[in-house]
Amino acid sequence: MHHIDVVSCNRYLHQKRAVETVLRNYKCIIIALTRLYLEKATLVWNGNAVSGQEELNKFFEMLPSSEFQVNVLDCQPVHEQATQGQTTVLLVTSGTVKFDGDKQRYFNQNFLLTAQATPTNTVWKIASDCFRFQDWASS
Repeated sequence: MHHIDVVSCNRYLHQKRAVETVLRNYKCIIIALTRLYLEKATLVWNGNAVSGQEELNKFFEMLPSSEFQVNVLDCQPVHEQATQGQTTVLLVTSGTVKFDGDKQRYFNQNFLLTAQATPTNTVWKIASDCFRFQDWASS
């Protein structure tokens, strides 16, 4: 006959609930992140393209947890001739990122943000996102 330790059981249940809460919150964050993109937006991640909100959602879910430090941030308007009159801004970032289980690496990331009019205001959405690791040859 096995003796069930009530304290251990309660601790396990508490930890399980905490993990479930974190996973629920993580799922909400992924959904919120995906909503920043246009429905037909494209992300190019180190040369691999992902398009559409459903595929973006799957992609973000598979990324390991990470810590980003943005060192450079610049933006400028894109001439309307290049965007068929759609108000668009180019956002350029670079910095370092460390994914769980990997070393810290340098990255560049460029976004094209486009203004989307709603009945009450203007919302900026990501039309294009290009992420690239910057690996320099060691001397």
